[in-house]
Amino acid sequence: MRILAISGSLREQSTNTELLRAFMRHAPDGIVVELLEKIDHLPLFNPDLEADTPQAVLDFAARVARCDGLVIASPEYAHGIPGALKNALDWLVSRFEIPDKPVMLVHASTRGAFVREHLSEVLRTMSCRLFPGTFERHLISKGPTEIDAQLAEETCRREMAEALSAFQAFVERT
Repeated sequence: MRILAISGSLREQSTNTELLRAFMRHAPDGIVVELLEKIDHLPLFNPDLEADTPQAVLDFAARVARCDGLVIASPEYAHGIPGALKNALDWLVSRFEIPDKPVMLVHASTRGAFVREHLSEVLRTMSCRLFPGTFERHLISKGPTEIDAQLAEETCRREMAEALSAFQAFVERT
């Protein structure tokens, strides 16, 4: 199974991106997690450009089409979805690659209920199949060494592998 991991953060030291990298490292056999690097290369969504879709958008959509499911980690900005992530999703709204795509939300914070709610609503509106569970680790306000240590702990590695296995079962079942 191939999973495309998307971070809603553009920060160099993003805890959400680090969480996704840990999912890549600790994926069980048979599951490949591929990280979509920063989404800031996508132009601002403009429906007038859909007839002649920019190449960066076509490449992004092709990666979405090739994966079996998406794992999205996103910070919460002003109780909502970061602009770059919303922009990326907007480019997929009227395309064929996203409907029925299974999606699991993971979070580098135990806060951020608003972004989870908003993101879930947007993804449901786009006809994605939302995995009923989430994976959370509170990494905010921790330095890189502490984050790496926490994500490398045996319990955390096992829980990430179990979350991915459960997501795989959800993808295969639905």
